[in-house]
Amino acid sequence: MAKALFPGSFDPVTIGHEEIVKRGLSFFDEVIVAIGINSQKKYLFTEEERMEMLRRTFAAFDRVKVVSFTGLTVDCAMEHGAPNLLRGIRSYTDLTYEQPTSLINRHLNDQIETVYLHSHPETIHISSTIIREVIRYGGKLEGLVPEEIVDYIKERKYV
Repeated sequence: MAKALFPGSFDPVTIGHEEIVKRGLSFFDEVIVAIGINSQKKYLFTEEERMEMLRRTFAAFDRVKVVSFTGLTVDCAMEHGAPNLLRGIRSYTDLTYEQPTSLINRHLNDQIETVYLHSHPETIHISSTIIREVIRYGGKLEGLVPEEIVDYIKERKYV
C-alpha cells in the first residue's frame, strides 16, 4: 500500500491544500495530512481547530487520514508507514524552500522520497498567510478555503 504524508501547519487549510491532497490520491492509496506543531510559531487557530477543519474538509475521503505531530517530519512519516512526502509547489519561491528541505529529509532518512505536485493556476495565489489576513479583516472566504469550513471559521469569531 503506497502512502504519502502531506505535512504542513494548515493555519488554515486552503483550497490549494485540498487540491494537492485530492490529486495525491491519484498516486497514493492513502494520504496522511499531518499538522506539524512548532512551539516557536504563533498560530491563528489552535491545533484542535486545525484538526477539525481538516477532518471536515476530507470527511468524504476514506483514503485521507488526519494526524498531528511534533518533531521531525521524517519520523512522523515513518511512524505512519508513509515513506513519501507529498508537497505542493505554487512558485519558484516554494521550490527554493522545498528543495533543500527535501535533501535534509533524505539525509535524515534515506527511505524518504519527496513528491512535488505543481498547483493548478486557479490556486497558486492562495496561501494560509493571505487567508489569515482575510479572516482578520472579515473578508470573503468562499473560494479560498474549502466550503466545508467556511461557516466553521466564521463561528470562531475571527470574522
